[in-house]
Amino acid sequence: MRVFVTGASGWIGSAVTDELLAHGHKVVGLARSDAAAAALDAKGATVHRGGLDDPDGLAAAAAAADGVIHLAFNHDFSDYAGAGRTEHAAVRGMLDALAGGDRPFLLASGLASDVAGRPLTEDDPSPHHGVDSMRGGSENLALSYADQGVRPVALRFSPTVHGMGDHGFTAWLTRIAKEHGAAGYIGDGSTRWAAVHRSDAARMVRLALEKAPAGSRMHAVAETGIPSRDIAAAIGRSLGLPTVSVAPDDAAAHFGWIARFFGMDVTATNTRTRELLDWTPTGPTLLEDIAAGAYRLAE
Repeated sequence: MRVFVTGASGWIGSAVTDELLAHGHKVVGLARSDAAAAALDAKGATVHRGGLDDPDGLAAAAAAADGVIHLAFNHDFSDYAGAGRTEHAAVRGMLDALAGGDRPFLLASGLASDVAGRPLTEDDPSPHHGVDSMRGGSENLALSYADQGVRPVALRFSPTVHGMGDHGFTAWLTRIAKEHGAAGYIGDGSTRWAAVHRSDAARMVRLALEKAPAGSRMHAVAETGIPSRDIAAAIGRSLGLPTVSVAPDDAAAHFGWIARFFGMDVTATNTRTRELLDWTPTGPTLLEDIAAGAYRLAE
């Protein structure tokens, strides 16, 4: 397949690009910068220059492809509502371009939900609807095209997609531990994060492109939920620092912007994903990656 991939040079996207190319697919990768374009060209991917703020250009690239994997998102926490509106317009443009062709559209999403007291499952719908909701309501927007000749699939990624070189949430927690001289968790540390290794996530995306039915939600989850105190303890051991509890009222001052996310209980299962895709995670666990030094050099 000729696959248009947004975010193709990012942390998850670069692994997905490698996975697709290794299995005979052709990749057209969206590149906003010269560095991203060079990295994609070196892999053997075709480069499409542009950004998420150009829905017409994205639609043209989607129309010329056999399928789309949309992994990019503008993580601008200073204007998250604006980022959501940009996302909504970009997704709608690509979906309209694909309509009627029975082509796949895979969309990166998250595990945030209104489910309480149990892990999120693939049967649980997203509570976010409309352009003014989280991420522009893009998951529900995409899935609504299942009856318009598109094969939409929601890719729900764990809050930490980990591995050597990861610069995401766990890397930020490591930087904060270095700054404070201690690895912290909030309150009693009972809140949990689902996790998946980057290689497992990339393989799941490729299998979803090839197998996932229209309207499905796939969970890039290997570990249902790791307590935040265990994550902090692993970071502390890796850095040779103590582990401390941070009172909820002091969390924002201690952790900064990531306090909101570290204090969330984000758990999910992967049963339906494993069954539909014949997918079994095989990569290291998050705590194993931390112990191996994946985040020791985080700046």
